[in-house]
Amino acid sequence: MKLDIIAQLVQILKDAPDVGAIEIRRGWFGAWSSVRVSKAGHVPGNTGGHVLVTQAPPAAGPSAPSGAPAPAPAPAASHLLEIKSPMVGTFYSAPEAGAQAYVKVGSRATVGQVVCIIEAMKIMNEIESEVGGVVKEVCVQNAQPVEFGQVLFRVDPNG
Repeated sequence: MKLDIIAQLVQILKDAPDVGAIEIRRGWFGAWSSVRVSKAGHVPGNTGGHVLVTQAPPAAGPSAPSGAPAPAPAPAASHLLEIKSPMVGTFYSAPEAGAQAYVKVGSRATVGQVVCIIEAMKIMNEIESEVGGVVKEVCVQNAQPVEFGQVLFRVDPNG
């Protein structure tokens, strides 16, 4: 979701003291994503406090039905490091269909190791890890569209 839209949601939330959260869901070619803007420690009538913005990554499959709760993004443990997408494109976990994934949960990743491919404009871009450690979470599914800055993996540098 674009930053200017999120900024508008934050302003709406600040201007409405009795509203604790705003959630927007959108679909795109069989995938959906959502962004939730909420007040931390919201108490009706309290205009102070911090505003939290959380964005769920796009999920493959049909759009979520209207009124259905959006899945909450998994909270990142504070000691885990994130490998994020450097571009918009399609995530691939392996070099070709049927091949083993570059990394999976429990794999050890090293700095400079290829961890996935992101296809952008028909170009296959090998994504290298900028951190070393044990992969604790794979945050996207194979062949799923990804956004710039979206978390792909969470890695435990102490593992």
